[in-house]
Amino acid sequence: MPSREPSQLNLFTGAVSEPPPRRSRRAEPVGPAPVADDVRALGERLPPGIHLGTSSWAFPGWTGIVYDREAAQATLAREGLLAYGRHPVLRTVGVDRTFYGPISSITFSEYAAQVPEAFRLLVKAHEVCTLARYPAHERYGVHRGQPNDRFLNASYAADMVVAPFVEGLGDKAGPLVFQFPPQDTRGFGGPARFVERLHAFFAALPRGPLYAVEVRNEELLTEGFAQALEELGVCPVLSVWRQMPPVVQQVLRTRALTSRALVVRWMLPPHLGYEEARARYAPFHTLVDEDTVTREALAGVCAAATRKGLPSYVIINNKAEGSAPRSALKLAASIDAVLGG
Repeated sequence: MPSREPSQLNLFTGAVSEPPPRRSRRAEPVGPAPVADDVRALGERLPPGIHLGTSSWAFPGWTGIVYDREAAQATLAREGLLAYGRHPVLRTVGVDRTFYGPISSITFSEYAAQVPEAFRLLVKAHEVCTLARYPAHERYGVHRGQPNDRFLNASYAADMVVAPFVEGLGDKAGPLVFQFPPQDTRGFGGPARFVERLHAFFAALPRGPLYAVEVRNEELLTEGFAQALEELGVCPVLSVWRQMPPVVQQVLRTRALTSRALVVRWMLPPHLGYEEARARYAPFHTLVDEDTVTREALAGVCAAATRKGLPSYVIINNKAEGSAPRSALKLAASIDAVLGG
């Protein structure tokens, strides 16, 4: 999760005090890694509506892949996005820090100023919007295990999540993703009641942004869920995660190719959990476990979306195969092959 330095954040009031921007004392900022001619040509062939990118950008292991020199994570968090945005294939990035607390429109505008005009940022909404009950984890303090009165609270989301996202990113705003972590669905009345509350929530939010919903409970992928999102113009997120069905099944069950855009988050391999994958793949400089089945499925779905005139946003985590930017390059090549490039 990129950040200039630890923010002073009250997770439950939504208040955040942003540290002032700081420049590196080094004479030159981190720059983009040299790009091979075939990679540059691949980026030029890739249709402009296909936005491939990674989940965050502050990874020292990407030296020589994305960045031209070794740098600390804190340095990359401050100045790495400028170099990242110059890669010919990476046209989006996931902003993950916003899941843990809202950030200001000023911070969003700082991100937007560092990337090209055609670049788009995918942003995760604050988790208090999507947790029916706070997990029993110490970071939730006195709220842990308690019901969350901000779950699907449209007023809070509009003020603290949507407004700074729109104001700060402007035309560089990609999808605003409301990710519902795995949770006991009885906490919000089960799948049918979830659809009702989800419909009311998005109907009350400001029109305009590209909203998207990611669920991590398979039982929520109902016909009613698909119908509600289609009616609201909200995109389903295809979540590549070990407790969710394969990509092709999700496409069919969510009607993903009839939405405003295709949104994908490729997070984990089918055989590993988050901590296991991190331990196995760090420092994320090479592909360790290539998942060609998922890659080819995603290439086919992205190609289908392109033929329908839909933009695609695919965010890849380092824990998917071992190195997110290398996964993006492989996926780009697969999409190019499917499209006949």
